[in-house]
Amino acid sequence: MAPLAGRWRRLFAGILDMIIVGIVSSPFSWTSYRDVWNESLGIWERVPVEHVFAAGVISFLYYWLLHSFWNGQTVGKKAFGIRVVDVTGVPVGVGQAALRQFVEVVLGWLCCIGSLVNLGWILFDERKQALHDKAAKTLVVDA
Repeated sequence: MAPLAGRWRRLFAGILDMIIVGIVSSPFSWTSYRDVWNESLGIWERVPVEHVFAAGVISFLYYWLLHSFWNGQTVGKKAFGIRVVDVTGVPVGVGQAALRQFVEVVLGWLCCIGSLVNLGWILFDERKQALHDKAAKTLVVDA
C-alpha cells in the first residue's frame, strides 16, 4: 500500500476543493428576505433567509462522484498527489465514498464544531484519519 498522505497536502488539497465547490455552487446559493414579527419589540423585522440546499447537493456530488469514479481523487487531491483508498489499500467503493461524504456533511452541520473536530482529528491519529475516514474505513495515501 502507498504511504499515508501528509497532513499539509491534505489541508491544501481540501482548500483547493473548497474553492472549486464554492465557485461552482455559488450561483445556486442566494439570500432572500422575509418579514417577521418581533413580539418583544412590537415591530416587523426583515431577516435574511439563506438558500443553500442546492449548493450542498452540488458539494456532496462533487466529493462523492469524484472519489468514487476518479481513482479516489478530487481535483484538489489530484493536484497534490493524494487519493482516498479503503483501509486495505484497494480503491474506495461507491457506497464507501457516499458514507464518507455523508458523515463529513453531518459533522459539518454541528455548528462548525463538528468540522473542526473531524478535521483536527488527523493531527492526533496515528493513521492520519479524520472521523469521516474512520466511519467509512478509508485512508488518504500518496497517489
